Amino acid sequence: MKKNKYAVPLILLLAFESTAVTLWLTKHNLFYLLNFSYIGISISLGLFLYIRNYKHARRIVQLLVGGYMLVYLGLIQKENMQIEGFWYYLFTGTFEAAVIHYAIAKIFGPLLFGRGWCGYACWTAMVLDFLPYKIPALHQRKKIGWIRYVMFLLSFVFVAALFLAHVNHIEKIMIWTFVIGNIAYYAIGIFLAFLFKDNRAFCKYICPITVFLKPMSYYSLIRIQCDHSKCVNCEKCKRVCPMDVDVTNNARNRINGTECILCMECVKACPKDAL
Repeated sequence: MKKNKYAVPLILLLAFESTAVTLWLTKHNLFYLLNFSYIGISISLGLFLYIRNYKHARRIVQLLVGGYMLVYLGLIQKENMQIEGFWYYLFTGTFEAAVIHYAIAKIFGPLLFGRGWCGYACWTAMVLDFLPYKIPALHQRKKIGWIRYVMFLLSFVFVAALFLAHVNHIEKIMIWTFVIGNIAYYAIGIFLAFLFKDNRAFCKYICPITVFLKPMSYYSLIRIQCDHSKCVNCEKCKRVCPMDVDVTNNARNRINGTECILCMECVKACPKDAL
């Protein structure tokens, strides 16, 4: 095994550790050092296990990171890490919690690792990926992707209305919004998965976070690319892709290119090691 295969997990670990130390020193809060170190180590561990051909590597990362953010940060620490929490802290002018999380993982981070958040850290997808339809029954998209933009707008309007109406105890409302919102997301996600026979239907049509993720991931530095000198056009990579990405096309405007979650299923399926 070539040593340079370990460059990606090492680079990501260094990126997270740099962020952890920077936030710790600038915010004078040890939490940031521990938080981002934990996430960086978890993701790097998963990538290391993947390189070592451990088949459950990505699932381990999902459970380590997604479970941590859902249970510890969300339910125990009572931080709304959903998009409503981002708007809430943004409106209060506080560069804390969800604002930092969104800035790193979902707004600027995708310039480096694209939609990697969706594949390795999302606590909604963490549960949906346990469902039986890991490979979509149909690779033709439904024309309902506009729903994600409606959800995005509604989340903004909801939080803005709370502030404009000077509602008391908004922070408590945010906690309950996180709990109820996650229950709704899981219910809708499971329903759509069975309806369309596709575990990732929620990600494709409903999730409002993709409004941030998609445009930034277009310029992602880490991308799946095809070596056409090895490719035999068997299309196994397309058949196993949970997000319907045409990974044989190296152009940035390839079909569903901004939806690649770096799950590496296409790489594992390729019989010629062309990806």
